[in-house]
Amino acid sequence: MIYHCVFIQFRPEVTALQKNQWWQEIIQLKQEIPGLIDVLVGPNQKFEQLDKGYSEGFIAIFSDAQALARYQNYPAHQATGAQLVAHAVGGKEGIFAYDLQVP
Repeated sequence: MIYHCVFIQFRPEVTALQKNQWWQEIIQLKQEIPGLIDVLVGPNQKFEQLDKGYSEGFIAIFSDAQALARYQNYPAHQATGAQLVAHAVGGKEGIFAYDLQVP
């Protein structure tokens, strides 16, 4: 199983409505991509104050590396990803992705 964790530093003008639309687009991919098991989204709760400005994010859970590859190459993911990059502080610099593979 792979936990694909993505954290974003959104530009200040990005609205909650925009963020919700992008989250819903990512969640919808569960219905379209085999092996995409679940998607969790939400704001950072900042319990430890170590967020470095990454205010929001999501975790997509995949059955295996092939499912993650399907997701990465899927046109709807690429379109939503482009919107996230366009609205992040510094573009790609405002996005942090981490893939954790567990047995």
